[in-house]
Amino acid sequence: MSDLLTMMWKESKDLLFQRGWKAWILPVFLVGILGVFLPLQAGLQWLELSPIAIFAILWIPFFVIISFIGDAIAGERERHTLETLLASRISDRAILLGKVIVTVGYAWGMALVSLVLGLVLVNLFHGHGNWTFYHPFDLFLEVLVLNLLCCTLGASAGVLISLQSATVRQAQQILGVGTLVLIFAGVLALQALPADFISSLSYSQAMFLFIAVVAVLDVILLGLSLVSFKRSRLIMS
Repeated sequence: MSDLLTMMWKESKDLLFQRGWKAWILPVFLVGILGVFLPLQAGLQWLELSPIAIFAILWIPFFVIISFIGDAIAGERERHTLETLLASRISDRAILLGKVIVTVGYAWGMALVSLVLGLVLVNLFHGHGNWTFYHPFDLFLEVLVLNLLCCTLGASAGVLISLQSATVRQAQQILGVGTLVLIFAGVLALQALPADFISSLSYSQAMFLFIAVVAVLDVILLGLSLVSFKRSRLIMS
């Protein structure tokens, strides 16, 4: 546990302070979109969690992750800090999980801040004196869980690709193509399902099915990442 906490502290400092004030441009910009612009444009409809709102809540944090997760291992290799990291006494699992947890926490935390900010602004400017929360509440909880799982999916896939990539640019290119393939495969999978099956599902059941699929993908990709992260092979490379 101490190894994991040490690695999380190291990754947090690198993520938030390594590039100075420039590191805050992207999160502030995206929180402005997800927490200010979109809620004020949609008004009270934002709190009803329409499919478009849910897509934005899921996509923006996922985009944040894939925009820099390629740096996780490939970046350490380019900066020649990977050897120092691997020479430490921190375990392989702690190194990998520390990177994944901090990245997921960063993006998911950004989503939470945006949701709270959007809730406050919508009520202040469109609430007419009545305080309204996201509804239905069970759907709001499902969106939070799904958001966390999507962030984990992006981080797990990104670390796995970064392990195999020689440069950050290469990792980011593969992640970009992989994201398009994932979206295209998802659309094909939906089209392949029987129309009667899809129409029989309620909104909540469809969300639960989506959560289950993403959770399975998370387990597979995170497991592959843990298996692939071998100190001896990385040192030789």
